[in-house]
Amino acid sequence: MQDKKKIQVFDFFSGCGGTSQGFKQAGMEVVFGLDFDKEASNTFQLNFPNAFFINDDITRLKVDCIKEIFGKSKKNQCYTLFSGCAPCQPFSTQNSKKSNSDPRRHLLGEFGRFVKSYHPDFVFIENVPGMQNLKGYSTPFFDFLSLLDELGYQYSYGIVSAMWFGVPQDRKRLILLASKHTNISLPASSFDGIKKPYSTVRDWIYELPEISHGQEHANIPDHKSASLNALSLLRIKQTPEGGGREDWQDNVKLKCHRHHNGHKDVYGRLSWDKPSSVLTTRCTSYSNGRFGHPEQDRALSLREAALLQTFPMNYQFSGTFNSKAKQIGNAVPPLMSEAVGRHILSTF
Repeated sequence: MQDKKKIQVFDFFSGCGGTSQGFKQAGMEVVFGLDFDKEASNTFQLNFPNAFFINDDITRLKVDCIKEIFGKSKKNQCYTLFSGCAPCQPFSTQNSKKSNSDPRRHLLGEFGRFVKSYHPDFVFIENVPGMQNLKGYSTPFFDFLSLLDELGYQYSYGIVSAMWFGVPQDRKRLILLASKHTNISLPASSFDGIKKPYSTVRDWIYELPEISHGQEHANIPDHKSASLNALSLLRIKQTPEGGGREDWQDNVKLKCHRHHNGHKDVYGRLSWDKPSSVLTTRCTSYSNGRFGHPEQDRALSLREAALLQTFPMNYQFSGTFNSKAKQIGNAVPPLMSEAVGRHILSTF
């Protein structure tokens, strides 16, 4: 390998920038972003104003759209890292409508077009664990592995938990790392839950000032929670820290829940001294998961959700309330990609 140089990151499917933020924290330089979602794109550009950005559908782009910026990286003798964290919904176990015809299913192949054309030094992929278990005529993940073999990459992949890297969620993900230069492994866990306890809700949001449901703090951007109707307010008042609908009185219980033991996280409160539930695109909705604040009678605020995803306090978000929640829930937690970035740097 060449002498130690900066790694420049090309973030395909960048979303609001969680992956890029982690790589930046690891000491890399983010030079390119691409995403189809307009509001997520605006968020990315707020936080990475010096990166060249394309707000478009990757299926409509020719590979030469990054020719100039990639050429500058090579001229400056920088290593290049292509990140391809494509939308996970086509492969999620929670998606009951998975279909071979879902166009998002083939986005990894679209990312592969760019890898094949430019041969970056490193490749990173993050997605849901179910992606590598697909069966049938089209297997995007293993097609991508075949491409890496064809191009001479060495790679490792496997299932990791974001908790291993300081994220307060047992967010299990499939990650892949590939290198043009050397054998590469996956990063090891930095936490074991015993000698080095996992990060908790308290570690990340305890010091934020109190707000009421539907209120936004005057001095902390996005420290705003959704409004609750009268019945939801009664329900959360009857819910202790870490509790859920099993703690309610009969007069506020949903009929469909009286003889149903599943989906226990719905309408639940978080616990201060445990990791959070896995955040989703509805992470600020009290009725969509264990997203109730541990003690205040409201759901998580946008800022709290972002902190539990390990975004820095000063990270800026663009868009409507619901769009911001979606961006936060979809993001790769920065501490997770930071750990990946530091691990890549350790191979030099």
